[in-house]
Amino acid sequence: MQTLMDVAELKDRLGGVGQTGKRTVLLDVRWELGDPNGREHYLAGHLPGAVFVDLATELAGPADPGRGRHPLPSLEQFQASARSWGVRSGDVVVAYDNTGNMAAARLWWMLRNAGVADVYLLDGGLAAWGAAGFDVESGERRPAGGDILLSDGAMPVIDAGQAASWGRQGLLLDARAGERYRGEIEPVDPRAGHIPGAVSAPTSANLGPDGKFLPAEQLRERFAGVGVRLDIATAVYCGSGVTAAHQIAALSIAGFPAALFPGSFSEWSNKPSNEVATGTAPYGGGTPAP
Repeated sequence: MQTLMDVAELKDRLGGVGQTGKRTVLLDVRWELGDPNGREHYLAGHLPGAVFVDLATELAGPADPGRGRHPLPSLEQFQASARSWGVRSGDVVVAYDNTGNMAAARLWWMLRNAGVADVYLLDGGLAAWGAAGFDVESGERRPAGGDILLSDGAMPVIDAGQAASWGRQGLLLDARAGERYRGEIEPVDPRAGHIPGAVSAPTSANLGPDGKFLPAEQLRERFAGVGVRLDIATAVYCGSGVTAAHQIAALSIAGFPAALFPGSFSEWSNKPSNEVATGTAPYGGGTPAP
């Protein structure tokens, strides 16, 4: 199943070239940890016709120590949000941001999980659109309400209990920056380090200098280098379940399935009885397991 759409293909779709009768809905998911001004960035300039999606309020429920900083919203809440963006049954949905799809991948994953097959990430996002010389518009788009009917459970997930032993039965990838995995810094969560058994695989390494995903073959080599194989069950977490979706998108491009731990380290580290490992090795210390 295709994960990415490039800007040339999107431009053609918006211009009616090669259309198959399906509408194209553009969703702008401008969000970045530490930058609360996503809507302002959207208003200043976005792809023509794009609707703003607020990650903090529409792609997450209220923060909860027992579920993490960005717990998944209820199906009812998510469906209401999708309809408010104007999404109808049968639409092609293209999500993007301006940070290499680090935020937009959350929406991609959620819609895939909700049974929407025709949802894509715009490879390179807003930057790639601008680099191609295509116009943007300012202001806000307010679409007519949609009628999309969403379901749940199309993508695999694990919970904290499964994460506790996943590293012994499969492969658990930590998608955060290496210094957070090692426990050298922790800017937002209660404790520093990683879930015991997890292997460090920072999400930033999924992208090239242009903010686009690496080619599938390079992604396969990257993930094979950290132990990903088709015969080993892979699961992914990050800080709060947002950039882990980016890792799952990259794994999908490379041909590997993976489960998401939605609560991620923000849920794990809030429970005092959960052990936290530090250092470069999956179970703590300075030497990674072979």
